[in-house]
Amino acid sequence: MSAQQGVLWFRRLALLGAVLAFFVVVLGAWVRLTDAGLGCPDWPGCYGHLYPQPGGEVGKAWHEMVHRYVAGTLILIIAGLFVWAVARRKDRGQPLYPVALLFVVVCLQGTLGALTVTQLLKPLIVTGHLLGGLSTLALLWWLAIPPPRRGLAPRERDLRPFAVLASAVLCGQLFLGGWTSTNYAAVACPDFPTCQRSWWPQMDFRSAFVLQHGLGIDYEGGVLANPARMAIHFTHRLGALTAGSVLLALGVLTLARARSRRLALSGVGIAAAVLLQITIGIATVHYSVPLPLATLHNAGAALLVVSMVWLLRALWPAAPPGMVPLSGGDHAN
Repeated sequence: MSAQQGVLWFRRLALLGAVLAFFVVVLGAWVRLTDAGLGCPDWPGCYGHLYPQPGGEVGKAWHEMVHRYVAGTLILIIAGLFVWAVARRKDRGQPLYPVALLFVVVCLQGTLGALTVTQLLKPLIVTGHLLGGLSTLALLWWLAIPPPRRGLAPRERDLRPFAVLASAVLCGQLFLGGWTSTNYAAVACPDFPTCQRSWWPQMDFRSAFVLQHGLGIDYEGGVLANPARMAIHFTHRLGALTAGSVLLALGVLTLARARSRRLALSGVGIAAAVLLQITIGIATVHYSVPLPLATLHNAGAALLVVSMVWLLRALWPAAPPGMVPLSGGDHAN
């Protein structure tokens, strides 16, 4: 197999992994929203078995185990990508360092998955597990996208700092979204745009963002009082306003400055993903957090990550011959 064919098949496998990672993120949300996170209180099995046994809350157990099965398949794909990258590391265009980072992230993700169960759904661990899943998706999608071959105009290169800033803002908002979900704060503000029919209700910010509440606490259903949950939910809304404004501005600015069709579509994609996520978020609150909409809200977060990675990839074209690009991959012969 030639180097070019090898890279092509590597990207196809990475694309398969990215699609699977997207479903893992959505399945993880489904498990969390159906209160099935402790459907199997041991790990990696379920009450000592490889699949749920009849009796008890077998439905929740199957939710959890299906998520584990799919995540396990994803781990095997990532391990295959890592072995492939090491074996063909001298091929021109074969990424190595991002694949090594991906392998480390998925190992940490497996550890967090186990701790999620053994630590009884501790919000900090569950939120970290969510962010790890989105990071896995981002790295796989980055590896699956071929870099653009042409260079950027100066006005296009000027977008890079803004794109990096927007990525940081998005990461912060993703944390707030995970913290809202894992602390069961989504229903704390049942109205929109007000919260408990007030523009600034009585909230407990001091308790809202305490990372550690002690050992041996079962966090299923949440442990915070409603004022603290309102503070989390309200902060998430403010974050959404900030992140949405920044990302929409990035999308519009990219579209205005883009010379290539690919970069222009990247700007349209990030703006469309933001508008879709805001719409789903408002509808989720308006309809009292129904399970399908709440799950779609998590899928929207994953779509935002995909759109941002696509835009970042368009802003960092392939390096010229003899140079190693920022992706850490294309090695000259």
